[in-house]
Amino acid sequence: MRSLIIVDDDDSKIWSLYDAGPRNIRCPLIFLPPVSGTADVFFRQILALTGWGYRVIALQYPVYWDHLEFCDGFRKLLDHLQLDKVHLFGASLGGFLAQKFAEYTHKSPRVHSLILCNSFSDTSIFNQTWTANSFWLMPSFMLKKIVLGNFSSGPVDPMMADAIDFMVDRLESLGQSELASRLTLNCQNSYVEPHKIRDIPVTIMDVFDQSALSTEAKEEMYKLYPNARRAHLKTGGNFPYLCRSAEVNLYVQIHLLQFHGTKYAAIDPSMVSAEELEVQKGSLSIGQEEQ
Repeated sequence: MRSLIIVDDDDSKIWSLYDAGPRNIRCPLIFLPPVSGTADVFFRQILALTGWGYRVIALQYPVYWDHLEFCDGFRKLLDHLQLDKVHLFGASLGGFLAQKFAEYTHKSPRVHSLILCNSFSDTSIFNQTWTANSFWLMPSFMLKKIVLGNFSSGPVDPMMADAIDFMVDRLESLGQSELASRLTLNCQNSYVEPHKIRDIPVTIMDVFDQSALSTEAKEEMYKLYPNARRAHLKTGGNFPYLCRSAEVNLYVQIHLLQFHGTKYAAIDPSMVSAEELEVQKGSLSIGQEEQ
């Protein structure tokens, strides 16, 4: 069931979201889509994770033209949903915005952990910072062409082909201002300040086959988060959460496992076995001793 929520004074700014799973969970996992995506691109995660007892929220952000404005709107949305802390899964631009939000709220933290999928830490990698201010002038078809230029061309397996078709369909559903604003956020000159978010547990998820992300951008992420867990997928292209959902969902579970039995668990405690909790407590105490 999709909800539409307005948190800004400007009532044309509408957040669209799917909130699924047990509502008693106060630290859910929130999914932020890439430039071309809508809230429903994470339907495979919603179906699987809620079936295992997790509370999951998939979002679509309204039109924001700069990172600060986005962060302010997202904070108001979390206040509206009465969520003090959340785990964030961000894909591509969604991952960059997740990092910027963690940085924005670092004095009064709202982000408990991050999963960054095919994401980046510095917008200059796209070499588009000079055009970022002109996207709002461009007609829809030109903006779509820019986005489609990053989609895989060449032979792919049937599941990846289906994922690309699905994302093209989602791209078609976005209006000119939605696309222009996302491309502006994606390319506006900005980078993540790691010292502000170094205490947040991070999993970096990326693919070994062709994606819009350069090897340099990936290396930069590893350098920025030297203690991050790494979740590598052999294949998956730009949209592994669609075409390799079983692997992605498994990595998401592994990431969230470290919070089981704490108040920041994203899963209903009744869905976690006593054995799992014992193992978790053991690994937590070992981790603390090492620190």
